Amino acid sequence: MLQLAAVEAGYGAVRVLRDVSLTAAAGEITCIMGRNGAGKSTLVQVIMGLVRADAGTVTLDGEPLHTLPAHLVARRGVGYVPQGRRLFGPLTVAETLAVGLMTRPHPPGLRDRVLDLFPRLRDRLDQVSSTLSGGEQQMLAIARALCLQPRVLLLDEPGEGLQPSMLVLIRDVVARLKSEGVAVLLVEHRVEAVLQIADQVVFMDQGRVAAAVAARDLHPQSAEIRQYLGV
Repeated sequence: MLQLAAVEAGYGAVRVLRDVSLTAAAGEITCIMGRNGAGKSTLVQVIMGLVRADAGTVTLDGEPLHTLPAHLVARRGVGYVPQGRRLFGPLTVAETLAVGLMTRPHPPGLRDRVLDLFPRLRDRLDQVSSTLSGGEQQMLAIARALCLQPRVLLLDEPGEGLQPSMLVLIRDVVARLKSEGVAVLLVEHRVEAVLQIADQVVFMDQGRVAAAVAARDLHPQSAEIRQYLGV
């Protein structure tokens, strides 16, 4: 279980996260929603160790993460798919997956199991990452994270700019990870997509957790969605 307790963070004198507490359980999909600037991406970066928490704690199954640099957070089994994918453009697909596999010990055949989720990548192992389509790059970014065999997967707007068939593929992969006991923390703005797959929806507003609601209790016109996502 991933837990944040009273987390404060920001950039220099700019405070972004204020007293943030939430839980993402194993085998569940927790979606983070809110307007632009609410602190969603900063929240994910704090979990990953890319932004240092100024106060509070981040723990995974009781083990502190907030004191660790990002590469050690990854070694604890936290996979991260950043907004915009952030691939190493000159590397091939195979080399990119190798980077993920180097992060922590893994069982034999893990790469093949990851490629079974994304068969298109198997046909492009020797292709340079920067020459892939946007959807293929997103597949590769997720596949790289899955090569860690993560206990927690952080996804920041994974469907941004993708065609519907790619969105369906990503949804199916996320659902499969949930069934395998992975805790998925998903930043997403598409209400319909969230309500299809989420177990819990956490609404952020001005750097705070404004509400945490079971997805089954929400619908597109729910008061929380109007209040925290409306223009």
